[in-house]
Amino acid sequence: MIISSWNVNSVRARIENIKNYLKKYKPDILMMQEIKTENINFPYDDFSNLNYESHVFGQKSYNGVAIISKNKLKNIRFDLIKDKLNQSRIISADAIFKNKNIQLINIYIPNGNPIDTAKYQYKKKWLDDLIRQLKSCIKKNPNIILGGDFNIIPSSEDVYNAKSFENDALFRLEIRKKLREMINLGFNDVYRHFNKTKEDYTFWDYMRGAWQKNNGMRIDHFLVSNSIIDKIKSVNINKDPRGRKKPSDHTPIEIKLA
Repeated sequence: MIISSWNVNSVRARIENIKNYLKKYKPDILMMQEIKTENINFPYDDFSNLNYESHVFGQKSYNGVAIISKNKLKNIRFDLIKDKLNQSRIISADAIFKNKNIQLINIYIPNGNPIDTAKYQYKKKWLDDLIRQLKSCIKKNPNIILGGDFNIIPSSEDVYNAKSFENDALFRLEIRKKLREMINLGFNDVYRHFNKTKEDYTFWDYMRGAWQKNNGMRIDHFLVSNSIIDKIKSVNINKDPRGRKKPSDHTPIEIKLA
């Protein structure tokens, strides 16, 4: 089974790219972030025509997350975090794999910039709420796959120029510590589990020729609980969609379950 995560930067604007990706790479489950549309305008038919069912937590023009799947998912939840700003940033579903019930949690963590504004405080609060929820979830079901756009650069190896990001909300030490706190609950950063030192990115800005220069950052992640890390056969950052016409500024990250 292949599970993919992709910040599509508007599902409707990228629909042809997304469909091409699904046809070519055939993930069983795709977790999308920043779909930027309300539920009513989500392109359900485009995905059902490719044999995917859709579960959507949308929002007009901003944010929004969705999970599409070839197989039936259960226990769809949109309420894991009580967001006072009512931003659509998290969706959860249960999938069965090899007789194991796995909780899939798809997240779009706030960017948090500029750091001297309420946006940064919102990011910190959102992360604290997520950590609390993960503690609760893992007690009920130890088999969790947490994926999405974390808007967190884990270490200097995960960005093209760490010095320039020292005071950025994606790389600030207290934000990186919150990612470490998540991992310490009993998770593995799957990319680093398989690639101890390799530098690779999932995001390249549209500006200043970042894609052409490979000036990127790794901010899209899969965290997999210790109980099922042995089920993960491989991880891949698929750069093909980023190089196509009218791309998202992110590219998919994929995990294959053995």
